[in-house]
Amino acid sequence: MQRFALIGFGALFVILFAGYALAQGIGHPSVAEGDVALVQGVPSDLGTVSEAQFKRALAQQIAAGGLKKPPQPGEKKYEELKEKALGELLDGIWIQGEAEELGISVTPKQLATELAEIKKQNFKTEAEYQKFLKTSHFSKADVLDRVKLQALSTQIQEGITKKAPPPDAAEIADYYNASKSTQFTTAESRDVRVIVNKDKAKVEEALKLLEKDDSDASWKKVAAKYSSDPTTKSKGGLQPALTEELLASQAELKEAVFGNPTGKLIGPFEVQGNSFVLEVEKLNPEKVQTLGEVSSQIKTQLTQQLAQEVFSEFVSEYQSKWSSRTFCASGFTIERCSNYKSSGHPSSAPPACYEANPKTPAKECPAPVAQVAPALPGTTTILKPQGERLPQRPRPEGLEETEAPALGVPGTPSTTVPPTGE
Repeated sequence: MQRFALIGFGALFVILFAGYALAQGIGHPSVAEGDVALVQGVPSDLGTVSEAQFKRALAQQIAAGGLKKPPQPGEKKYEELKEKALGELLDGIWIQGEAEELGISVTPKQLATELAEIKKQNFKTEAEYQKFLKTSHFSKADVLDRVKLQALSTQIQEGITKKAPPPDAAEIADYYNASKSTQFTTAESRDVRVIVNKDKAKVEEALKLLEKDDSDASWKKVAAKYSSDPTTKSKGGLQPALTEELLASQAELKEAVFGNPTGKLIGPFEVQGNSFVLEVEKLNPEKVQTLGEVSSQIKTQLTQQLAQEVFSEFVSEYQSKWSSRTFCASGFTIERCSNYKSSGHPSSAPPACYEANPKTPAKECPAPVAQVAPALPGTTTILKPQGERLPQRPRPEGLEETEAPALGVPGTPSTTVPPTGE
């Protein structure tokens, strides 16, 4: 079944299909006998899910799970598979309904091309593909339906994200200024030649040879013979682009590298049980990329960020709209149905969490109240639109209200500022 992964929906669009609980609708339509769900606002040939379709989708879920024995109604596993099966069927209706409203379609030629590519990537022979159809309970029509849904969902996503406005010059400049020191600045560094060995005597021998001749050729011979560092001994001891940050935890080595001029042999000295001899080969000054050099890169990054924000807004509206149009028969109501009655408890929580005297106490239960995680004041920036978020905590007992000067003219009486909860 893993080979069939590409026939699923586009990776980002999958988030549209997460469970979404809604209150029970008033005066919702009844689902006809022989059907398990009804979706309004779509072409009549798409608007219902029959019991036969559900049973087929359930069989596919059982096959995908590799279960030797199908679970029985009422069992936890059965309920999980039932929700997945019905969810996939609703996905198909919702996507096609959305595509219809947006004027998006897929041609038979597009479907044939996409299916051929999927088969080429996932099946070595036609016989292997036919075997998959048999073991997975998929018909050729089922496969084409999946390919069609993937193509539609991809086009929907692309169409929505294209609506994102491109970043203007001011936004690009703001991003550059906010991130110049972290993303577009290469710190000062030094290229160093080094001999490392636990045996101090060998390092001293190396130093004597280098004092006589510290040419590149001499370093290559000495490093190959006396250094035990596998990353530099074959390169004449050369370690390029060492920064102060890289050596921050090794003060003595940092001082030797950044406290001496080029061309001077330093050592032997010991660091963490190893003896060193080094020579600073080259100074590399700090380099800052200009706005002109990185403008295109920033524009691409901001475009992707804005597109994701637009798509997230679409996701929320999509969920709400199609859930409100979906009605399920008794025994088939899931969180995506408008007539779903929520218990108010998380679906992942064991029922024992909410029973007065459970026969088997739950090992773990969710917090009774979801914690709010607002952005800390001053942390919301163009680089971190969501800011730094921390859960709110109760006001510590005994904490006195703080006094803050009022805004305005100096000498104005202070105004009491209520505590923030932090």
